[in-house]
Amino acid sequence: MERRGRAIAPRGRGLFRAAVLAAAGIGLGAGAAHAGQVEVTASALRNTQGMLLVALCNRETFTRAGCAHTGSAPASEGRVVLPDVPPGIYAAQVFHDENGNTDLDRSLLGRPQEGFGFSNDAPMRFGPPDFDDAAIRVPDTNVRVPVTIRYFE
Repeated sequence: MERRGRAIAPRGRGLFRAAVLAAAGIGLGAGAAHAGQVEVTASALRNTQGMLLVALCNRETFTRAGCAHTGSAPASEGRVVLPDVPPGIYAAQVFHDENGNTDLDRSLLGRPQEGFGFSNDAPMRFGPPDFDDAAIRVPDTNVRVPVTIRYFE
């Protein structure tokens, strides 16, 4: 049976180990990338009932479940702070959960009955916006992301 692949050469093991340690945040003399804080501020809320739910997503998880950075706060605060966000390109999605059931309630026709919004106030055309329209760059420092909440009903 032919063996495919190769064992890691002794010299390569050191590089592999350094990469694993750096990825784990341990580092070998060099600091790991700093994480920043993302503050998402919501405007145009129609009331202060319920909660604001925020997800900061990469391209693969945008408008889907599984966003790595999520948070919530009472709608009366008007903002949600997400700590320890690594630098990168993300898009924020926010929804005003007025009744506190953690679901975006919809009408019989499928239209959202609660408010929602996206970073860059990305336009929607017959569905959620494109990631590129909502994309923001998160540096290794703190950043504020304003989002205007929209309501259909």
